[in-house]
Amino acid sequence: MNNLQRIGGVAALSEAVIYISAFIFFGAFWDFPANAAAVEKFSFLADNQIILSIVNLTMYVVFGIFLAVLVLALHQRVKNCAPALSQIASVFGIIWVGLIIASGMIANIGLAAVIEISVKAPEQAMTVWLTINAIIEGLGGGNEIVGGLWVLLLSIAALKANQLPKVLNYLGLCIGCAGILTIYPAEVLTEIFGLGQIAWFAWLGIIMVQKPSKPSKQTRETSKNVLSHAN
Repeated sequence: MNNLQRIGGVAALSEAVIYISAFIFFGAFWDFPANAAAVEKFSFLADNQIILSIVNLTMYVVFGIFLAVLVLALHQRVKNCAPALSQIASVFGIIWVGLIIASGMIANIGLAAVIEISVKAPEQAMTVWLTINAIIEGLGGGNEIVGGLWVLLLSIAALKANQLPKVLNYLGLCIGCAGILTIYPAEVLTEIFGLGQIAWFAWLGIIMVQKPSKPSKQTRETSKNVLSHAN
């Protein structure tokens, strides 16, 4: 179990790094000509297709793979003291994994498709591009309800299981609520969820690597009973 916890911790730290890298890339290096004509936009996308495909692959597909490992590790950590909550949280966690990975696949396949279409019909390609972006945003780019539910339920389960620091779990409660509130289309809520998750993933990863697990209340009571009978 300790090995899985450490692997989950490395996965959490990796997710924090991916989040930070994505913020840096799109904030400092990605200079998409939003106000240009369709031909210029697709010329820019064609010139930067490889780098954008790598970024999409990393921040969606690779992130989703790390997330799957973390969901399993956290379920293993809290399931003994909060079995029902842990199972429900894990369901939302796995659904979130699927949505994130699907978003990355759609983003890259869609990017290649619209670049090909834009050679002959740039206006049609722009319509397809806007549709693809709407699908990606709906699956997980701008709608974080499923991820928010996972973090919220997991934090409640972890509080009950007493397996993670309470302050970390309270942070998770706030982040989870912010994710759920992204049902309202406000960019600030998505940013709060994303920035909050950087801190949450990083802190969680450090805890899981340094302190793989600690005995649950139930385990401690069982050990005491065994010792008392032995005496």
